[in-house]
Amino acid sequence: MTDQAVDTDGGGLPGPAPDTAPAGRRLPESRSPERPADDRRHPDRSAPDAEFLGRAHELRELRADIARAGLDTLSGRKAPRARVLLIAGRPGQGRTALAEELLRRVADRYEDGVLRARLSEPDGTPVPTERTARQLLAALGRPVPPGADEDELSQLLRDALGERRVLLLLDDAAGAEQVDALLPDSPDCLVVAVSRGPLTGISDVRPCTVGGLDTASAVTLLARRTGAVRITVDPRAAEQLAETCGGQPAALVLAGGWLAARPKAAVADVTRHLDADTEGGAPLSRVFRLAYAGLPAGARRMLRLLSLVPAVPADPHTASALAGCSMGAARGVLDECVDAGFLHRLPTELPQYEVPGCLQPLLRARAEAEDRPGELRLARARMLERTLRLLQSCRAVTETDSPASREKLLATPPALRFADPRAAADWLRARQPALLAAARLAVADGELDTLARRLMSQLVRAMVAHLGTQAAAPELYGIHRLVLDVAERRHLPRERAAALLNLADLDARAGRDRDALTRYRAALDAGREAGDPYATGRATESVGAAHLALGDPDRAADWFGRALAQRLARDERADAARLHGRIGGAHARAGRYAEALRSWRSAVTGHRRGGDVVAQARALGELAGVQEAAGRADEALQTYQEAVELARRAEDGRLQSALHTRLAEALERTGDPAGARLHRGAAERLRAAEPGTAPDGAEA
Repeated sequence: MTDQAVDTDGGGLPGPAPDTAPAGRRLPESRSPERPADDRRHPDRSAPDAEFLGRAHELRELRADIARAGLDTLSGRKAPRARVLLIAGRPGQGRTALAEELLRRVADRYEDGVLRARLSEPDGTPVPTERTARQLLAALGRPVPPGADEDELSQLLRDALGERRVLLLLDDAAGAEQVDALLPDSPDCLVVAVSRGPLTGISDVRPCTVGGLDTASAVTLLARRTGAVRITVDPRAAEQLAETCGGQPAALVLAGGWLAARPKAAVADVTRHLDADTEGGAPLSRVFRLAYAGLPAGARRMLRLLSLVPAVPADPHTASALAGCSMGAARGVLDECVDAGFLHRLPTELPQYEVPGCLQPLLRARAEAEDRPGELRLARARMLERTLRLLQSCRAVTETDSPASREKLLATPPALRFADPRAAADWLRARQPALLAAARLAVADGELDTLARRLMSQLVRAMVAHLGTQAAAPELYGIHRLVLDVAERRHLPRERAAALLNLADLDARAGRDRDALTRYRAALDAGREAGDPYATGRATESVGAAHLALGDPDRAADWFGRALAQRLARDERADAARLHGRIGGAHARAGRYAEALRSWRSAVTGHRRGGDVVAQARALGELAGVQEAAGRADEALQTYQEAVELARRAEDGRLQSALHTRLAEALERTGDPAGARLHRGAAERLRAAEPGTAPDGAEA
């Protein structure tokens, strides 16, 4: 049983809790190990069962503020940014519930929908602006450059929102800086910010301070939790309890949960217990002590453990691993805590639960007082180990062609097994924010670095397997930075080199060539320190590629030459042949055609000796291009013919089509239009036979 007047970020039960996806976007359906065979045994205890309570005055003022002229309008200027409405108050007072009710009433004015973002973790830690901007851009369907900084992402978000008429809820803002970085540069948008205090520094903010509920609404909230009979029998006691709780929804929900669990108790019993509390404190603290003491020992322990991982929404897997119990038992305890008002159940397809922000510090203090540090660390390690095994299963289900993977998958316990790749992909998308938060938590812990490294490795492999490297690049960038943090903290040069190489590759793909060059050089130093020939060789070659991208072919050729010497010393002939080609490309960029021809001929010879016909054909195509640039048109045409023949022998239709096209272009330049038409026709026939082939001018 829930109430819409309860704060979703710091009250008791949410009503309704803020959606984790933008309006109009369905959360993915999922069939995962977390869903029981019969979900009807576990109803959604967070579904609202009644209309919004109270706050009529606040809603009228907020709606009037939307239409009220701003300072810019009064001065005759057009408003440069979106209107900002602020709902301020302490966690647990119903701030977010009021914001959600306002959104429900005015959403039809904003045809481009509603976006939601939470700017603080449940424990109060501010969420980095770049992470929030990245999530909002993804929700808008805009590409997110991996590794982009806060300023770039904020500008991309403002550009995207400037084209729309949207309603943006920024929940639990820690300060004005967070909100200011996300404000749309469009007066057609409306921003509703929820915060503990004022947003000093943002112009023309319309504040609405939220206090306790009025007595009638507070009593109604109690009645919804306890049933109407006890309220009707003693209405004066109910009013007194509401006054004792200060009208705070979170405190009322906990008090109602205590009464609901004790059908024979009277409403006055709660007030009597609270008056007898000698520890004092705010109403929420006093009600918390009463409600917490009334829980079974297992539920109290579960709540203390959940407070250790505030950034990760709990699910039955997380809870069972933390407590060291079965998933069924964990699910029962979680639902019991929801009924008691200590947890929110999130409105997601997978069962997920969250500790209200206002209860986080209270539960964390209990954990520090009642549990030994070693027990808490062991519980966190169990949670990370379970997450690791789920990621392994998520990835393994995509590798059914491998007998070893199939055998490993069959050996996985049924509770950790996915039915098919689609179920695994749905689970990964639904739990991705929690998985990334778990990785950040593991790194921040500082004592679980081995588990953290394994977890991040499996997370990268699972995301690449299901989402692809390109789609997962923004998240992969963050994971590689976490790996780098652990490697530097633990003085692991091999892992440091790998993380730097991965980050530099993503920088290079995003066009940040100078950043990539810096990281490739750092990876080279780390690879040399670790004595890792693979990392050293790849970093050396990548430094050359970065110089080439920066327009310095001389240095590029020099670094490619160093990489070639390393490959030759290790007798890595295929890589040596490829590097001959890269050196030839650098020389050609610099206009040194004689050196370029020698290098490309060496590349052709190396590929021929290695038996790689496709690579040999590609190298011949590049050699022909250099010959033509050097003024040797007849030699170039002959070399193109040889390359086409090799591609035909290799049965590579795409390469053959590209080479026919390049040969046709060369014939046109030499004044042979008939021959050019012949080869263009051949290229078109090959492309028609293979619809996935590249268009004219594709690389050969």
